[in-house]
Amino acid sequence: MAKLIIVPTPIGNLEDMTFRAVRVLKEADLILAEDTRTSGILLKHYDIKNKLQSHHKFNEHRQVERVAQRILAGENIALISDAGTPSISDPGFLLVRECVRMGVEVECLPGATAFVPALVVSGLPNDRFCFEGFLPPKKGRQTRLRTLATEERSILFYESPLRLLKTLAQFAETFGEDRPASVSRELSKRYEETRRGTIKDLMLHFSVNEPRGELVIVVAGFNKNRMIKQ
Repeated sequence: MAKLIIVPTPIGNLEDMTFRAVRVLKEADLILAEDTRTSGILLKHYDIKNKLQSHHKFNEHRQVERVAQRILAGENIALISDAGTPSISDPGFLLVRECVRMGVEVECLPGATAFVPALVVSGLPNDRFCFEGFLPPKKGRQTRLRTLATEERSILFYESPLRLLKTLAQFAETFGEDRPASVSRELSKRYEETRRGTIKDLMLHFSVNEPRGELVIVVAGFNKNRMIKQ
């Protein structure tokens, strides 16, 4: 039976591509990619020559039903994003939802995603956590942070280097500057780095060391005992 296959791609290091992912992409009738130029580099590296079509946040609303119909007609279609697992802070959810609605089989391969290694190396509790992805850039941002102020699980965020200091300042205001946290950047790449400490420590570090690359912030959950000790 034809299906939609979600294929994670490396978040930096091309060696993180799985054998299975390469095989699936080579066998697919069509590959949907967030940015065909970026994905073209990956496909060329693995000698994958299948047809590539763009599928991103600006056109996915128009495409989802048509793609699902093609799968129902017998085509195996793979979906990839620029890096990591599609639909995790990337296009993909709308297509998966439409396929489920239309009775199309959906399969997701295991593979790379940025927040899992960032959580593991943070040194913060990882038995329970919540993933927030990117915060709203403006409207609703403060409301969301206030909601998370008493969240007891470790909290994970994606952020751009241009907004990191502003975000950390907002965290300090909402969570308290002594809340433990970590910032991981360039995961799996040559200059991978994780800085750990309090939110205040991280603010001081990145105020004199310009943040670069893709970032994952992990913030410790609310701890009443920590508040009492303070």
